[in-house]
Amino acid sequence: MPYDKLSDLPDSVKDNLPHHAQEIFKEAFNSASGEYKEEETAFKVAWSAVKNKYEKNEDDEWVKKED
Repeated sequence: MPYDKLSDLPDSVKDNLPHHAQEIFKEAFNSASGEYKEEETAFKVAWSAVKNKYEKNEDDEWVKKED
C-alpha cells in the first residue's frame, strides 16, 4: 500500500525521522511496494534508503550523515 503523503506514514516513522528522512522513506517504500509483493520487503528497502543518508546519534536521534 503506497503512501500518498507524509502524514500517512506509520507513527514509528513520523515520530522518529526528520522531515527529509520521512520523504526518503516514503519514496523508497512506494517504489519498492510496486516491485515486491511482500510489504515487509518494502519496509526493509525504505529503512535501508534512510540509513544511506541518516544515522542515529549518541542521543538515539536520527541525524543526517556527514559527507
